[in-house]
Amino acid sequence: MPKIKILPLDLEIEADEGVTIMDAAHEHDLYWPTTCGGEGICTSCACTVEDGEANLEPIGRGELKTLAEDLSEAAVRTRRLRLACQARVHGDVTVTKRGVRPAEVSLLTPE
Repeated sequence: MPKIKILPLDLEIEADEGVTIMDAAHEHDLYWPTTCGGEGICTSCACTVEDGEANLEPIGRGELKTLAEDLSEAAVRTRRLRLACQARVHGDVTVTKRGVRPAEVSLLTPE
């Protein structure tokens, strides 16, 4: 089972093969910043891939287009940026994303 290490939180979680980084985080009750809810149309969930880039599915045209709207395509590739809602895991990976934290329990959440 692939492992995702999330920095600077310094937390390692397991992920099912082929799941997105953000979905794996949610499965471990982590909040991952997003404004579009995982649609791949904002850059709020963007993270830097520190290690294991080859263990992610290659960046898709839509993901690259979304990231390149804020930065050039070359900057996206040089900085190893990926949308956590789109990057699917096929092996161990280490990413940096500020703002990831344990999800807060809502009073509206049924027990």
